[in-house]
Amino acid sequence: MTTVYISIGSNIEREFHIRAAVAELKKLGTGIEVSRIYEAEPVGFSGPNFYNCVLEMETALQLGHLQQTLKQLELSYGRAPDAQKNQSRTLDLDILLFGELVQDCAPQLPRSDLYKFAFVLLPMTELCPELVVPGDGRTVSQLWHAFEENQALWPVERIAC
Repeated sequence: MTTVYISIGSNIEREFHIRAAVAELKKLGTGIEVSRIYEAEPVGFSGPNFYNCVLEMETALQLGHLQQTLKQLELSYGRAPDAQKNQSRTLDLDILLFGELVQDCAPQLPRSDLYKFAFVLLPMTELCPELVVPGDGRTVSQLWHAFEENQALWPVERIAC
């Protein structure tokens, strides 16, 4: 079994898609933990605000199979096959960490979003503050305390997964 962290985001029918993603991901592993859901303004484009969270789980799936499964889930919930970065989306599922694996080829691990986006790093801090990021040497909490980007986000209180 491998411990995996997956970011979940949506800015189209946000509540529905976040809940659907968590329900689907629960079928792929055990020991599921989900951070609080945060609302965040889009980064790099104008559009509706996103709901974001991070899910932790243990899975027996190999990395390639998990990646394909996440892409298929995105498509089955209405994401366009030719979706570009920096645009609205029904569902965005990204592997942040896959055990201790470090790689530069797709999918890049650890995913660079850990270093760039508050809506990824703060939920990770909730789930695993003392986890040492593979290939980095710092804990998730240390990354959060060193985070310098000014990105507004706030917890969404009315939704629980």
